[in-house]
Amino acid sequence: MKTFFLFIGLTLLQSAFAQMQPIGQWREHMDYRSGKRVAFAGNNVVTATEFGAYMVNRTDGEISRLSKVSGLSDVGVRTLNYSATDNKLLIAYKNSNIDILYRSNVINIPDVMRSRVPGDKAIYNISFYNGKAYLSSGLGVIVIDLAKYEVSNTFIIGNSGGNVQVNAFAADATRFYAATEEGLKVASQSTVNLNDYRNWSILSGANGLPAGPVKQVFNINNTIAVQYFNTIYVLNGTNWQAIYTDDWRWESLNVSDGALLLCEERFGWNERRVRVINSTGTVTSTVQNNSELRYPFHAVKSGAEIWIADYEKGLVKAEASVFERYNINSPYGALDGELFFHQKKLYVAGGSINDAWNYQYNGTGFFTYDGNEWKDYNRFTLPWMDTVLDVISVTVDPRDETIYAGSFGGGLVELKTTNSFKIYKQNSPLNVAIGDPNNYRVGGMAFDNNNNLWISNFAGNNNFLVKKADGNWRSFRVPFLVKDNMVGAILMDDNDQKWIQVPQGNGLFCFNHGASIDNTGDDRWKWFQTGRGSGNLPSNLVNCMAKDKDGFIWLGTDKGIGIIQCPGDVFTGNGCEAFQPVVQQDNFAGLLFENEDVRSIAVDAANRKWIGTRNGVWLISADGEKVVERFTAENSPLLSNNIIRIAIDPATGEVYFSTFNGVCSYRGSATEAKENPDKVVVFPSPVPAGFAGTIGIRGLPENAIVKIVELNGRLVYQTRSLGGQAVWNGRDYRNQRAASGVYLVLAKDEFGTEKQVGKIVFIK
Repeated sequence: MKTFFLFIGLTLLQSAFAQMQPIGQWREHMDYRSGKRVAFAGNNVVTATEFGAYMVNRTDGEISRLSKVSGLSDVGVRTLNYSATDNKLLIAYKNSNIDILYRSNVINIPDVMRSRVPGDKAIYNISFYNGKAYLSSGLGVIVIDLAKYEVSNTFIIGNSGGNVQVNAFAADATRFYAATEEGLKVASQSTVNLNDYRNWSILSGANGLPAGPVKQVFNINNTIAVQYFNTIYVLNGTNWQAIYTDDWRWESLNVSDGALLLCEERFGWNERRVRVINSTGTVTSTVQNNSELRYPFHAVKSGAEIWIADYEKGLVKAEASVFERYNINSPYGALDGELFFHQKKLYVAGGSINDAWNYQYNGTGFFTYDGNEWKDYNRFTLPWMDTVLDVISVTVDPRDETIYAGSFGGGLVELKTTNSFKIYKQNSPLNVAIGDPNNYRVGGMAFDNNNNLWISNFAGNNNFLVKKADGNWRSFRVPFLVKDNMVGAILMDDNDQKWIQVPQGNGLFCFNHGASIDNTGDDRWKWFQTGRGSGNLPSNLVNCMAKDKDGFIWLGTDKGIGIIQCPGDVFTGNGCEAFQPVVQQDNFAGLLFENEDVRSIAVDAANRKWIGTRNGVWLISADGEKVVERFTAENSPLLSNNIIRIAIDPATGEVYFSTFNGVCSYRGSATEAKENPDKVVVFPSPVPAGFAGTIGIRGLPENAIVKIVELNGRLVYQTRSLGGQAVWNGRDYRNQRAASGVYLVLAKDEFGTEKQVGKIVFIK
């Protein structure tokens, strides 16, 4: 059981040190735009989105996030519902994990998720009755005892005792009803053994109710109502009566405040609406889509207020003709592409390719994040980007902040302002993909030290391009034949050489253009592969590259890490091959990450390496010999163990992880160094009573010696900065917490000059 930061009643616990994110604290940056489920929770409205959920206080409109960072157990909400009788919110995740939120606690019930029972364990709907939650699942009906927080029963009610998908569940005074893919099934509540399918009978196909799958069943004003395709039937005595039908596509049907709420879409007309229908089938009101309501997905009502989960707008309240949106600024989608920082701003490519490097028709474009606000650049905000799908790479011209976005199929976008842009594809230096006419694939981009933009281009002819600083273009052809002339991500080393990823297990290229880009006569290429004499890579499947502060090139492969420690010697007589470090792990020595599929590597200000794999994240020391931190989805708020990219904000030390469940970040302990330590920042400041976290001292010189002393000069603690930031746990050398009072921060730079740079105040 975990303490939850957001109470159902619901108040947000404000941090006593909210002025700066503490070291070691997590944040999530998930998609909160795609509302798909909504429920009342006391005085709050809770909305499930594609990856998380959030609550809106109906009195003051305050929005509170619900996520792993705030105490939930998992990511990816499938459905949720609230029991007003029990004052409990139940959340079912896509992996069938279950959380119950009650007062200040989150109680996790992982039994369904962990069950080895074969079949579809997905939970499609949640209903409540007499202190129990009834989960409609692909297995049958799963019963949760809300007092004991445990699975108390499972009704396997398929024909002949097999599994059947249950879409919804309801009860009247004496009977239970299950809407299944085999039809509507019913059983007496007094039956002792409800997990025996023989105690359930089928109502579909008789007394006016057609045979076939039933999508919903409700108790509305003590009348049982069901959804059969696009028709609502109600039970009148022993007979069924159709009370409403139409020919639109029904997105959802829900019962709330004594009415049925139907969210539906009219194909081909770009028309969507929410209809309020009473128990006799009369439409009492209709909410039509507009600029504030685009894709209504699910709805509840209270009096004149209709609260709608909208797949594009989040949560929308409609009252008469007035619409009010309650949404969280966020990106949307999982964000699979490039992730990097430039001038204190995070750039994220949102496009997708699969492991075979095939495009996925992902139109999310790319995003920027300045620490407070996410901004979109895609076909929804910039109509001229309608053909630019699967943006997998993005970079910025350091001279004028022009953004370049590489699409895997739609060419190259050059964006100066939202109204000043150019798309390079046909009639441009970019070449068309092999066997895919009119398709222009950019696999990677990077600027060199002279502001030339280098571009990988999957093409039949020249497949490596440069847009020079003067605006002219040159084309190159990699002199090695690989499938479809594939070339991917590009990394510049300290010698301005280009290291080029070759997708699908074809190794790595290194390119040196010689004295002049325009003179191809002195161009030099080298192909790195496995085996001594051929490059000595751990594997030919190179997933990622990073350059550390020593100028070494770190390579992540599906069989661990290789390091190019002599990139300047690649084309000399000495040559250079990848080095595979051997490290001590427990009582055994082995190659660094040799059993891990390394997906991403990022280097922090202390030259430590953050390693992302399919099994979580490691922070290792600068030399790779020591594990400093280890994060998984099980031991931390990390959203998924399957890491796609890692990027680090050098100014704050915040480490961003993109995963298939979205983006999250962790405030690390290393920041870039400052030449002038007169603007050192200590946080939190003051240190609140009972604070047990890490105190940061930011803005120091590189590798500074930092002393914490009392006002009388007595030394309390000494350390070295990690890049430009030192950390302290608030304890002295005897492991005693520092007493209340004022402490001085002294820093000594590499020249031995020591000066006071700050103060730390401890509060009782």
